[in-house]
Amino acid sequence: MNGMINVLLVEDNRGDVRLTQEAFKEAPFESNLIALENGEKALDYLQKKNEYGNAVTPHLVLLDLNLPKKSGLEVLEEVKKIEGIKRIPIIVLSTSAREKDILDCYDAYANCFFTKPLDMDEFMELIASIGAFWFDKVRLPLT
Repeated sequence: MNGMINVLLVEDNRGDVRLTQEAFKEAPFESNLIALENGEKALDYLQKKNEYGNAVTPHLVLLDLNLPKKSGLEVLEEVKKIEGIKRIPIIVLSTSAREKDILDCYDAYANCFFTKPLDMDEFMELIASIGAFWFDKVRLPLT
């Protein structure tokens, strides 16, 4: 993909936000990573509501499941029902490896589900591989 890549990261763990920011800084593509810490803000951002009226539509969403206010699953379910944003690929990044969580996310039309590695280097490698796949190999819809 050519040009700036806009990614919305919805994550309440500040350490994971920093690691993801570092991984994107090291990536071989230009990116604009927007980080929000809860599901309500993510929905407002994606729908350009309230304080996010001028938000840039992301090319990709990285979504944690365990979020305050609205869970990642609730965000996923709502986004996939909204015309204009339902095509944005959503990748679930969770500490969970529970089969129920995985099935629930795919049933709600997640594009992928990854269990976050506990090792920092493995986490960085995962983020880099997500970027390489989604921004180098996949054709994303124009937003």
